[in-house]
Amino acid sequence: MNKFWEFGATAGLAAVLLAGCGDAATPEEDVETPAEPPAEVAEVEYPVTITDAVGDEIVIEEEPEAIVSMIPSNTEIAYELGLGEKMVGVSDYDNYPEETTDVEKIGGQEFNVEKIISLQPDLVLAHESGLGVGDAGLQQLRDAGLDVFVVQNAASFEEVYDSITEIAQATGTMEAAEKLVSEMEVQVAEIEELAATIEEPKTVFLEVGSQPDIYTTGSGTFMDEMLTLINAENVAGELEGWVIMDPEAIVAANPDVMITTEGDYVEDAVGQIKKRGGFAEVTAVKEDAIYSLNSDMLTRSGPRLTAGLMEMAQAVYPDVFNE
Repeated sequence: MNKFWEFGATAGLAAVLLAGCGDAATPEEDVETPAEPPAEVAEVEYPVTITDAVGDEIVIEEEPEAIVSMIPSNTEIAYELGLGEKMVGVSDYDNYPEETTDVEKIGGQEFNVEKIISLQPDLVLAHESGLGVGDAGLQQLRDAGLDVFVVQNAASFEEVYDSITEIAQATGTMEAAEKLVSEMEVQVAEIEELAATIEEPKTVFLEVGSQPDIYTTGSGTFMDEMLTLINAENVAGELEGWVIMDPEAIVAANPDVMITTEGDYVEDAVGQIKKRGGFAEVTAVKEDAIYSLNSDMLTRSGPRLTAGLMEMAQAVYPDVFNE
């Protein structure tokens, strides 16, 4: 299975592919049809006021020149928007792009408040998923005079696009954001179009954790949305959110395909699934249709989700998506 897929459409084709095709008029001979001028992207004018995921209005006086990101998805968005040279701090979990290895680390869920303040950032990109544990620390950052923007916990592609746009509004990178979102929309549309040709949808079980319990993703998660986009059925679709699923229920569901995201940190994740009691009769096990996919591309709500979507499609429907 190919690890990377080059999308056939460029960002410039976004409007055509998303709007659909109409009847094409034939231009008269030797007469050139003028090209449509590109839509203008509104520039960010500072000061800018934006409302974050907790409802706080953040006033950013000037374009940020030093940024701290507290979660990998925010970091990946920032780098894709061309903000790499402005990143002065990232979380301990950041591993993409490669340049993040050279950026100061500020901790994980329990982040180092003093370290962040010492970096003197103009903007701190926090995340809704870190609320609760990190509330006191975030307030200390605010009390120190730092602009803290809490990005929403996206649960769909549309919400990921919104997160990209919000970060762009805060950082003055709207043109890059519009291009990125358009490219992602086109990539998703291409996959959907190909998936629509599938006449017999497969059932799929997504395993995102196995110790001590087996965790999967139900409705209301973007991994469930991914299965819908590739025309597959999530056997845990009647459950909601990130949930524990009993092994006997998985066997009873008898999925055609099983996907694990633990391959990078659990030894022989696929082999362990095959050895479970009762799993020998599951269709996915009998047909050797168990795949280990990159966790980051499937679980981080950032720009690489479309690449993760394609890898999932190639695993579930190799005959369709590996052509």
